[in-house]
Amino acid sequence: MLFRQYTDPKLAQYAYLVGCQKSGEALLIDPLRDIDQYVAAAEREGLTITAVAETHIHADFLSGAREFADRYGVKLYLSAEGEDEGWPSAWAKDSDYDVTFLRDGDTFTIGNIDVTAVHTPGHTPEHMSYVVVDRGSGATTPIGIATGDFVFVGDLGRPDLLEQAAGMHGVQEDSARTLYNSLPKFREIQDYVQVWPAHGAGSTCGKALGAVPTTTVGYEKLYNASLAAADNGEEAFVDAILSGQPEPQMYFARMKRDNRDGVPLLGALPQPQALTARELARKASEGETLIVDTRLDRSGFMAKHIPGALYAPMNKSFNAVIGSLVVDETTPLVLITEGEHVEEAVRDLVRIGYDNVAGYATPDTLERYFEDGGEAASIPEVTFDDLARQRDEDGVTVVDVRFANEYEPGHVPGAVNASYTRLPDYVDERIPQGQRLLVHCQSGARSAAASAYLAKEGYDVTYVNGDFGTYAEAHEVETGAPEPAAA
Repeated sequence: MLFRQYTDPKLAQYAYLVGCQKSGEALLIDPLRDIDQYVAAAEREGLTITAVAETHIHADFLSGAREFADRYGVKLYLSAEGEDEGWPSAWAKDSDYDVTFLRDGDTFTIGNIDVTAVHTPGHTPEHMSYVVVDRGSGATTPIGIATGDFVFVGDLGRPDLLEQAAGMHGVQEDSARTLYNSLPKFREIQDYVQVWPAHGAGSTCGKALGAVPTTTVGYEKLYNASLAAADNGEEAFVDAILSGQPEPQMYFARMKRDNRDGVPLLGALPQPQALTARELARKASEGETLIVDTRLDRSGFMAKHIPGALYAPMNKSFNAVIGSLVVDETTPLVLITEGEHVEEAVRDLVRIGYDNVAGYATPDTLERYFEDGGEAASIPEVTFDDLARQRDEDGVTVVDVRFANEYEPGHVPGAVNASYTRLPDYVDERIPQGQRLLVHCQSGARSAAASAYLAKEGYDVTYVNGDFGTYAEAHEVETGAPEPAAA
């Protein structure tokens, strides 16, 4: 058997290739939408991907299952569970694709590899885990289990996303109880069995995921904090698993919808063309085009940028910023980025459903745009020492864009909490009009994106760049849950 894990560090997502080298067949579990990467990887291993399985309907990326079925005719293995709750893969049910819908305990084979579907609901109603036995090596017991968003390294999949991200009301406690009742299925597996989770550290599909890419059942039985919480009973587990979960990105609801109802077919990756300074000026003047500035120098962005530009640095936060702050996925996007990063950015975008990339301009082209008289904007930048002096002035509101679970233990007195991942929801609900906003986070990274977004929305913004921990050591802080401010 051949086993490969493929990692997207920005989504903190893992896909898995499980191949039978004797037959040349391979199963791919939980692929991203840009499937060419997996086809090429399998070919390098001398394998052909003949089947794709999904653990569940994902909330944080678009699945490549439909793309594989449409372009290569692969066999699909999808969950038939969760139908009463409205979460089967509706797009596949009446399709012409080769689909097998699995129930708990169903099995299938890939060459000399046996795979058993185990229904493990809680994170989602339809969730499946896949237990893998390598008969080609003579084994009769499992080598591993692909746990999807059921069991992570050090954590469990959060059971509140259907409520917090997909808009289903009053379901998170029941989901937490369902997750609790799924745990015995994990505990009964042999300790030596490898655990292949769908996400790692940085994902908001849990609250404390480990950075180690794989683990074992036995190790998680010993050290998984969320699993250990179940030892204190169902009520204690429900309280523990629901508390402190980070606010999910805005785009999660759209991912749930599209992955359930049908991911738009991608085909070839978009190929945005390089723009001249004059073309950039024309695009910038179009009311329908959004400039996405990916420069890593956030102070440079604050000092000078195209008016209305969104700041989304080309680092691990890129997907989260775009998915949180660009609500309409059809918006034409123009990227400010170096040419060698264009394909990376395009892949990041299509993985979360932003296909309309209308062009790109390099930082040098941006400079020529400014030299030619292109309109420029700036956002004042201050330190936390400045914030300490200015926060009590009339007409000033401090906006803390950290997660609520960061805000509650300590925050600037009187600060409004509005996590940047939900900022478009909070603009009218929590952010006061007619105030000068001092916008901060923990380090200045998230607040840079939030400051650009709020400035684009017409607010008077001052960006706070610095370390909140240093501020908290030297100044008074308040504790307590966030209270929405009156707009």
